[in-house]
Amino acid sequence: MFQIPTLNSDILLINFDSPSSPSININLAKNLSGSHTHGWGLGWYPGNQSSAMVIKDPAARGTQVFTDSLTDWSNFRSHVFFCKVRGADQGYNQADTQPFTRSFAGSDWLFMHNGDLDKQALTQIFEGDVRLLEPVGGTDSELAFCNLLAHMQAHGARKLAQVDPNEILSWFQRFDQLGSSDMYLSDGQTVCCFHGSRSPKKLYYSRLRPPNNLHVLDSEAIRVAVDDPRDAFRTALVVTSTRFDTGDWIEMQPGQLILANRGVVTWNSSAGGAVWAVQPDTVIRPAGGTAGSLMHQTQAAQGQAQAVSIAPVIQEFVTSTRAITQTVEGRSLSYRLFDVTHTTHYQYSEPVERSTHLFRLIPTDDLIQEVVHSKLTLSSAAEEIQYEDVFGNQSVHCEITTPYQDLSVTATSRVKIYQSPPDDHGIALRQTSIPLIWMPWQRQMMLPYLLPPELPESQLRELTNYAMSFVERNDYHLLRTINDINLSIYKDFQYVPGSTQISTTPFEVYTNRRGVCQDFANLFICLTRLLSLPARYRMGYIYTGANYTNKIQSDASHAWAEVYLPYVGWRGFDPTNGCAANQDHIRVACGRNYVDATPTSGTIYKGGGIESLRVEVRMDEVQGP
Repeated sequence: MFQIPTLNSDILLINFDSPSSPSININLAKNLSGSHTHGWGLGWYPGNQSSAMVIKDPAARGTQVFTDSLTDWSNFRSHVFFCKVRGADQGYNQADTQPFTRSFAGSDWLFMHNGDLDKQALTQIFEGDVRLLEPVGGTDSELAFCNLLAHMQAHGARKLAQVDPNEILSWFQRFDQLGSSDMYLSDGQTVCCFHGSRSPKKLYYSRLRPPNNLHVLDSEAIRVAVDDPRDAFRTALVVTSTRFDTGDWIEMQPGQLILANRGVVTWNSSAGGAVWAVQPDTVIRPAGGTAGSLMHQTQAAQGQAQAVSIAPVIQEFVTSTRAITQTVEGRSLSYRLFDVTHTTHYQYSEPVERSTHLFRLIPTDDLIQEVVHSKLTLSSAAEEIQYEDVFGNQSVHCEITTPYQDLSVTATSRVKIYQSPPDDHGIALRQTSIPLIWMPWQRQMMLPYLLPPELPESQLRELTNYAMSFVERNDYHLLRTINDINLSIYKDFQYVPGSTQISTTPFEVYTNRRGVCQDFANLFICLTRLLSLPARYRMGYIYTGANYTNKIQSDASHAWAEVYLPYVGWRGFDPTNGCAANQDHIRVACGRNYVDATPTSGTIYKGGGIESLRVEVRMDEVQGP
């Protein structure tokens, strides 16, 4: 039986959401025992390029080995870092010391292995081209590295994201039968971490998020700090075999594989698969805009076309989404009916003699949402003007000239929300990748929804880097990027009522990592606009009695964002709940920002004094017609 020797190496892997410069100090002065007691190695991708840099010393001792070896700190900036401490056996040379790097499919790949494999058995299963994937050194670890690249070549894949994660897991499981196999692999984008079932050392991982990412991680072998001012708002996934004295760490299970990209775990074998980003086959069914593919052909017409080849093919296009009662697969599409009451109470210390008000409280009526009836009631007599504003909102302008100290404004509506078929993104004109290509007149029409808020350039650059981390993590796929932003805000930002104000900027929300629905919508809109995706602010209501887990709601109305997709239309995304806008969302008003869509606003010209405000919203689902 293969015997596993005692290991003393320590592994550190850091995966940031954007290029960063962590401060890493390696200490080799302690615990010099066993066979794996010498050397260290560090690998990263300078400037976030596809070319990797590796520095290592197979026989180093001391405390300042890293800082003494790296003199050009301007190149020490990357989103992936591999580090192995006490990672060389006695007698190892430069070629045998980890991490290893090898060019494959246009990128440099990094690899580390903490353990020992049966090299004779490994040689027998090695399937690589001996000319192109022959190891430089003589270690079992590098032979395993070449074997992994041979699997990539056999699958015709150029990067890890192109291979089924279950298939990658099977590769590591085969190594696991040959000895201890804690392994780490990266193509410069995706990072794989496998914890062998026979490893004598435990493996931990943790996700560092602002503002706690600035904490120093200390252990006997390694000290890590994210102390560069440019990296104050970075998130990072850290995987290590050394237990740091601070932080919340999750212990990996034997045989577990995790895949990470841009600071998050994207696939976890112990969690049953994908755990973060929405996968390509996820169906989005937002409650705003027209349906996807509306072409329906009757079975009778199909049969006639097959029987008589010269007969014309009749195609029927259902242009009213409300008329579609089932999907092409036969799944029933039904509507939901809601009663909504929105009441605003104003109270003043002195009589108000004259005031004007603008109310946007009438829900939108379109192909997806039908307003059965809606009524606006004021407790004081007023001159009213109802009109449609430039954003398509049904608005009511009121002027009150009769003195009052109390004013109640109540809007009651009954609304149908129709369920629509999923969008068909297979149509060529419906673009699926970033950047989007716009016709000049399209960009001109969308300009108000493409301009981010006027913030200092340094803040916009920081937010742009954050937005691009989602793009690169999702390989420039449009919908996966949008869904990742939506889900990340929900997971990484804390819902704290009263923590922000109307004037709070998206950058302040980004730095503080907390806010309410309005703040999360503003941040989402800012990030998507920085990616040249038109986005607008949407105000409405959300039904929290639905049977799903995400039930966060503001005290009054709810806010989310909508993105315009070419040849699809406006689609809603709710970052407060991490979901697409659906049949739980009632749309009322939209605009460039909160000011364009605020439900109530006004001006007091005379009197008033101190104002107190109370808002009450009630939303009930109605059964039956």
